[in-house]
Amino acid sequence: MPRSLSVTIERFPIAGTFTIARGSRTEALVVNAVIRDGATVGRGECVPYPRFDETVEGVVADIEAMGPAIAAGLTRDGLRGDMPPGAARNALDCALWDFEAKQSGIRAHVTAGVLRLPPVTTAYTISLDTPDAMAEAATRAQDRPILKIKLGAPEDDVARIRAVRRAVPGATLIADANEGWRESDLNGYFAACAEAGFALIEQPLPAGRDGALAGVSRRVPICADESVHDRSDLDRLVGLYDAVNIKLDKTGGLTEALALADAAVNRGFALMIGCMVGTSLAMAPALLLAPRARFVDLDGPLLLARDRDLGLRYEGAVVYPPDPLLWG
Repeated sequence: MPRSLSVTIERFPIAGTFTIARGSRTEALVVNAVIRDGATVGRGECVPYPRFDETVEGVVADIEAMGPAIAAGLTRDGLRGDMPPGAARNALDCALWDFEAKQSGIRAHVTAGVLRLPPVTTAYTISLDTPDAMAEAATRAQDRPILKIKLGAPEDDVARIRAVRRAVPGATLIADANEGWRESDLNGYFAACAEAGFALIEQPLPAGRDGALAGVSRRVPICADESVHDRSDLDRLVGLYDAVNIKLDKTGGLTEALALADAAVNRGFALMIGCMVGTSLAMAPALLLAPRARFVDLDGPLLLARDRDLGLRYEGAVVYPPDPLLWG
């Protein structure tokens, strides 16, 4: 029986409001690719991201266009040649991984060469808000050992950095500016993060305008996010960044993400594994990269008012490997 492909759109409400430098959201809009062959079903989820010129309608159309190729037996390697990196390819790639695992009976992490998939500690995101409101949110999350602090509204970011550190003196803190800082202000922001004992700074400058990082002294490592999508980006980032944030919606799936991780480590980058705001179905394949990462940021389901059925098990900040009924 030939394989068939279907696409669905789902909405999941966010618990409260999720705010970064580029705006706010109250729901996660996800796109699912489902590959079927008789009783075997493989699923993959993606989150279209306007920052990368993606729309839900465009991603759905791109996935649906691959229906004939999927029916003809398209492989994951073939998919990388037929589609560019991005959300649409991610959903299909992860659906193929899941389909292969269900069909063969071999768990996806074993196929990926990860013989043991342990529980990991994830960061938890504090949305951009006033310094006092962020300090209060950090206090409510003080039982979580790693907090990622959304920044990028420059006029108050030093106050935000200091307020959050006062609120949670023992937490490991990550600053995420989401491209929202200016080159002229970097020294002040970097000094504030160093004085507050931050462990990492994500994407301080806009992608493509981050060459200035080569000449900036830093006491806190800097991680590329929007500046890195797949392996083709890495060489330009050497000397600018100390780490890279790998997200499957940027790489176009787990297959490229695994290759990107190898290439990044070979160039001396530390790894962070991140996510868009999505459900457990999107987090599950990313967990295969977690054992290699210095930081794991797979808190998407924790930011939702509800997750999908058979979601990942979170115990505080600890996330456990997926049940095969969910993925892989």
